[in-house]
Amino acid sequence: ELKRAGLDYHEYTRLSVHRDWMACRTAVDPGHARRWYALTTKGQRSFFEGAFRADDVFVFGCETAGLPDPILAEFAPDARLRLPMRPSVRSLNLSNAVAIAVYEAWRQTGFAGSA
Repeated sequence: ELKRAGLDYHEYTRLSVHRDWMACRTAVDPGHARRWYALTTKGQRSFFEGAFRADDVFVFGCETAGLPDPILAEFAPDARLRLPMRPSVRSLNLSNAVAIAVYEAWRQTGFAGSA
């Protein structure tokens, strides 16, 4: 599934598999200097209220259940962001949510590295 989702862009990615959540956090942010955000339907703050930096980290849960409660609890309420949607819609498809978040953060950083 990952190969299909990546199409022919695999050369631009780096995939890492970690043994658990804490190993992931340590590998991604060994100096604890980066800002971490959880994207969740349980967030009170709109994603679009954020002012993002190039080194920010966005964490998404699985499409059907979101982030597990113990992981979500590690994020302060103002770091739990939601994407606005119509009241009748439960949530967005995960790939769409990631695309929206990444492009907005990239836009805010001036599309750094784009052609």
